[in-house]
Amino acid sequence: MSFGAGVPTVGVDHLTVDDFLLDVREDDEWEAGHAEGALHIPMSEFVVRYGELTEAAPQDGRVNVICRSGGRSAQVTQYLVQQGIDAVNVEGGMHHWEATGRPVVNDKGESGFVL
Repeated sequence: MSFGAGVPTVGVDHLTVDDFLLDVREDDEWEAGHAEGALHIPMSEFVVRYGELTEAAPQDGRVNVICRSGGRSAQVTQYLVQQGIDAVNVEGGMHHWEATGRPVVNDKGESGFVL
């Protein structure tokens, strides 16, 4: 884990299938393809839907925040850290996730792609 520009980050290669993943991309991006098991709360709705995260996130675990390339997720990570939540930005986002061979699925569980 590193702290790029004050925001804690983690590389895709340091994540396991058991790690909690929060995807903050918009609905069309999510529908095209996402990491299986991730929680989807678009950044544009994040503050209103914040309670969904607090209900779903592990109480003693880290929230790994991901978007397409890392910009939006860095902003959400910074917000979560300010709220006292152990959160990190996934470096390179879903583009890096897909490039490293991690599975990307659509809502039907079929192979998806990153917009």
